[in-house]
Amino acid sequence: MSGAATTTAGEKAIPEFKQIMGHPAPLWMLFMTEFWERFAFYGIRWALVLYIVAQFYGGSGVGQADANLTYGSYLALVYAGAVFGGYIADRVIGYQRAILVGAVFMAAGLFAITVPNPDVFKLGLATIIVGNGMFKPNISTMVGQLYGINDQRRDSGFTIFYMGINTGAFFAPILTGWLAESMAGSTGVPAYKAVFFAAGIGMILSLVWFQIGRRGLKGIGAPVGELASPTRLAGVVIGSLVVIPVVYFLLKLGANTLQGILTVLFIGLALMLLVEGIRNGKVARDKTIAMLIIFFFNVMFWCFFEQAGSSFTFLAENIVRRDFGGWVFPTGWFQSVNSIAIIVCAPIVAAVWVAMGRKNPSIPRKFGLGLLFNGLAFLLLMFALTSLVGPDSKIPFWTLFMVYVIQSIGELCLSPIGLSMVTKLAPTRLVGLGMGGWFLSTGIGNNLSGIFASHVSGESGMTTASALSGYTFGFWALIGSGVILFLIAPLIQKLMHGVK
Repeated sequence: MSGAATTTAGEKAIPEFKQIMGHPAPLWMLFMTEFWERFAFYGIRWALVLYIVAQFYGGSGVGQADANLTYGSYLALVYAGAVFGGYIADRVIGYQRAILVGAVFMAAGLFAITVPNPDVFKLGLATIIVGNGMFKPNISTMVGQLYGINDQRRDSGFTIFYMGINTGAFFAPILTGWLAESMAGSTGVPAYKAVFFAAGIGMILSLVWFQIGRRGLKGIGAPVGELASPTRLAGVVIGSLVVIPVVYFLLKLGANTLQGILTVLFIGLALMLLVEGIRNGKVARDKTIAMLIIFFFNVMFWCFFEQAGSSFTFLAENIVRRDFGGWVFPTGWFQSVNSIAIIVCAPIVAAVWVAMGRKNPSIPRKFGLGLLFNGLAFLLLMFALTSLVGPDSKIPFWTLFMVYVIQSIGELCLSPIGLSMVTKLAPTRLVGLGMGGWFLSTGIGNNLSGIFASHVSGESGMTTASALSGYTFGFWALIGSGVILFLIAPLIQKLMHGVK
């Protein structure tokens, strides 16, 4: 038995691939491409809010709210951009070209934010957003295209791919945090320029890796017919350059206004997917409805999970005890806890799903578990902020460390399963747009996370009281959502028509 992916009647033929560790060889090329892209993305994640406060507010806590809002809006637009990136790949230039163009723009944006000017900084963020929109959804879609729709290795393949994401995300904060601290000047302010520059180098490596390795895809994601037109490629590049100032303007509008825009965008996307599902018959319609319901709960998960890059960063900086006998644990290194927990736990969780066989929880119940674990992380913070605050007004190191670990288990129940779910439930002709919808729902959650984090920080910076109030709300919102999803899971599963 060759181990190559097989297809059933009506499926698009999948090439015969060499198998490595039981999976198509191109999976490992995509794994490393995503590794370097995530290295770039997470390399700056820990530094953004701290940089905004240090560079543009002179280190004052007054800047925390604005930093949180900017960070949330940036992440929201990163994921919202996936809607257009998925459509561009589906209908205009193909997946491979979209990934290459996106990588170039991301690298350019990462180098641009090294300029210490607030307008240039946001223009650089806008360039990263445009590039990521074309890169992120399409490389995930290509992973799905390596497998037949009924290939039992599909979920496992996405979990392996997700480990690539988190391996890059693990090393990035450690290296960039070390660079920032080691190159700090006499003021003691970390050298954030070094962080952004290192991330730009990582993005170039991702671009080169994919360009060299894409021949092994044997046509998967390659442009065919009109999609291969050089004119179309040039049009996308020019259009991207035009869109950058628009994204910059959206960043300037503020998170609250952006939330309304994202909501309208999501409604439009949902209608497009639903119309396509209805056109394809009752089964396709029901699958699309099921997918859209799960998108709503995805918003809830990421609204509170993404405190990691905003309010949790200020919590670590000001309220967590990080001193170990004269050595201070760098704030940025907390970002690697999530990644190492994913790397360690992903094979275990994947093995558990396989071992459970027919008792394997349905997709909606896996999402419900994700919400509940996220809620338990906030419960631990509530306990720490009420019972473990020391005379120095700080909580123990281990509490925030374990918050990241618990959230990571919830993430494993939800995120890799979500990527696979979209490739199974989205209308066949609009899988890329469906993947864009997944990332848009994540983006809406991220924008809400910035709004939520700004309330946690208050007007003059985070305090123990403001953190406790905010995280208590987060606990109840997550637990309530998880319970509701568990209750309606049978209805959603029925709409999925046997998809597991």
